[in-house]
Amino acid sequence: MKEHDIRKEALVTLHETPGIGWQSVRKAVECGQWSAYERFTPEAWMSSAGLKPEQGKALSNAFTSMDIEARRARMMKLGITVICYFDEAYPELLKQSPQPPWVLYTIGRLHLLNQQSIAIVGTRGPTSYGRRTASQLGEKLSLHGITVVSGLARGVDAMAHEGALKGAGSTIAVLGTPVDRVYPAENRHLFQEIAANGLIISEVPLGTPFHPGLFPLRNRIIAGLSLGTVVVEAAERSGSLITADQALEMSRDVFAVPGPISSPKSAGTNGLIRQGAKLIASFEDIMEEYEGLLNNTPAAPVNQEQAAVEREVDLTENEAIIYRILLHEARTTDQLHELSSFPFGLLHSVLINLTVKRKIEQHPGSIYSVL
Repeated sequence: MKEHDIRKEALVTLHETPGIGWQSVRKAVECGQWSAYERFTPEAWMSSAGLKPEQGKALSNAFTSMDIEARRARMMKLGITVICYFDEAYPELLKQSPQPPWVLYTIGRLHLLNQQSIAIVGTRGPTSYGRRTASQLGEKLSLHGITVVSGLARGVDAMAHEGALKGAGSTIAVLGTPVDRVYPAENRHLFQEIAANGLIISEVPLGTPFHPGLFPLRNRIIAGLSLGTVVVEAAERSGSLITADQALEMSRDVFAVPGPISSPKSAGTNGLIRQGAKLIASFEDIMEEYEGLLNNTPAAPVNQEQAAVEREVDLTENEAIIYRILLHEARTTDQLHELSSFPFGLLHSVLINLTVKRKIEQHPGSIYSVL
């Protein structure tokens, strides 16, 4: 394997090992002995990376039993693309946050990770005013080519996603569960629509049991992906205020939609305004904060026919082979494997590169087509 692949697979193994948190992964990253980790004893982990005995034992077992091909095949079968901190596709804005995820599991349009994004968050039980505002803001931002980031929760999050799916900017849903698990269940249809036309992401390894404590961690990703965070409706102790606080810690903008002083659902947003968040009464109030940075004219609709015949510019030989196969019709990863005779590891790498270059896109069921 190439050095980058060795480092990536080792990082994914570190990330997926129970009992190994963000700081412990950081120590291993700083140690940097990637090609040797498969042979590390528990004592080597303790002396080289400064880990605890139980952590050293867990990692020694994890690397000994690591099956890279099986892991890649499983991800491809589920239509999941794994992005790690060292990958070109990793979002630069998120990398600038205090504790960026080491690994992201994704389903959908990967290029959205590096689009200009604004987060919209709020209460799970909004008023009709909050629902309408979230939907309208999401739609107008997306129609101007700006990607809307939220957490797929019921209420404000769901309305922001639904509005954003109507425009070219689309939407990113950040989960507090594994990327293949829909929560809440009532948002299953919305999840499927975002997987097909937007992007689903999570840092939570597959198979991780549901735990409410994962959701505040998710909020830092929402804030980290975004130039600014809009809070539509939030009570005094709303979880969306955590996202706002994290945005402030990252020196990102925080916007708040004012509400009636008598409404408990607006107590949090009105409090943010008193603390210095920018009051917004319209989409234009957000846009003026980024004059010259964000597009203030509606984005042109995507010309699918023109995109389908896009010339093979800047493609490697292997990328061109897969691209030509997909020009004729959409294919599953199994079909691409059979038609190209590429090993799954190579095929996985080529598909990621073509997705990043915006030559192809991934659909549910691990199906690929040209853009």
